[in-house]
Amino acid sequence: MSVNPYFADLHIHIGRTKTGRPVKITGAKSLTLENILKAAKQPKGLDLVGVIDCHVPEVREEMKALLAAGELVQLDEGGLLYQGEVTLIPGIEMEVYDENCRGPVHLLSYFPDMDTLGKFSAWYGGRVSNPHLSTQRVRAEARKVQEKTKELSGMFIPAHVFTPFKSLYGKGVERSLTEVLDPDLIDAVELGLSSDTGMADQISELHRYPFVTNSDAHSLGKMAREYQKLMLESPGFTGLLKALRGEGENRIAANYGLNPKLGKYYTTTCAKCRNPVSNGPCPHCGSRLKTKGVSERIEELTDAKTHPARPPYIHQVPLDFLPGLGPKTMGKLLDHFGTEMNILHRVPESALKSVVKPPLSELILKQRSGGLAFEAGGGGKYGKVKSPKPE
Repeated sequence: MSVNPYFADLHIHIGRTKTGRPVKITGAKSLTLENILKAAKQPKGLDLVGVIDCHVPEVREEMKALLAAGELVQLDEGGLLYQGEVTLIPGIEMEVYDENCRGPVHLLSYFPDMDTLGKFSAWYGGRVSNPHLSTQRVRAEARKVQEKTKELSGMFIPAHVFTPFKSLYGKGVERSLTEVLDPDLIDAVELGLSSDTGMADQISELHRYPFVTNSDAHSLGKMAREYQKLMLESPGFTGLLKALRGEGENRIAANYGLNPKLGKYYTTTCAKCRNPVSNGPCPHCGSRLKTKGVSERIEELTDAKTHPARPPYIHQVPLDFLPGLGPKTMGKLLDHFGTEMNILHRVPESALKSVVKPPLSELILKQRSGGLAFEAGGGGKYGKVKSPKPE
């Protein structure tokens, strides 16, 4: 069977339910299930979206209502198709901090249909304090979460594994993922915004896993700031799993993500004033408390002498990171070219230059080729794209 290209972002939060009840407290009020699906279609141009707060009872009721109205259709291969164009992969993000963890760890589980989602949600709901909120701490070991996910034919991915707070390597383990997880029950590893393939592959135990790059969006605008291009026989749950496993012609064709220097936790910073620090007290405020950067943490864990063959990791800069590209210009680009995926990947140089001025069109073209310069981020502050120097 032939394969076709699809763009996927598998980590998107829900900020509010349809009635306005909070789900992800830090998420935007406009970040509802239906708005996510509409934004995925246009302006983002995504083909698959993983929404990771689908355990919430009110969200599942919204899904059932969309199914009853024919807006969502259950696919035979798993996943739910929205208006014939965007596949919803329902998932749950959760936090574990069991006796094996050195700190809290965030995990992602995804399910093929409403039945398996409902069964996992019932299991999960009995082990958290508030099933109406996002990313609750589960009263269960991480391995039990893996086992329950697999019992229900789900897909399991540890989330943003290097970030300093609430992640596998950032907090959960001293050296190895086997301290917390069953290595045979992991379908992929999510890298997070402050790392890329080259950095992660310095750790040999990760060589066996495919890498995914997702937005962890808390607003509609942040959707698809990281994503992947998949070659799939069909854009459903089974096709996605086959791509992660490299079965047949199904595969991850490319990962698109921020240059790690743009991520909020790339550099080690002072925990008090957020300025970059190295050894000793902070030269700016004198504090000895540090937020260890992803780059430093990976250096501590590095043990690989060779790297496996991987899909290309393309340092994709989101359009709203580009200096001079404000809402008015974004609207103009979308009016002409339809979706952000078209602007980022498909629109030819001549067409871009006919719509926006050369300095901005050149920045868009440079981000395609990885030619932009950056100021590194850290301590919870994003890095920046450096404005080009006037000639």
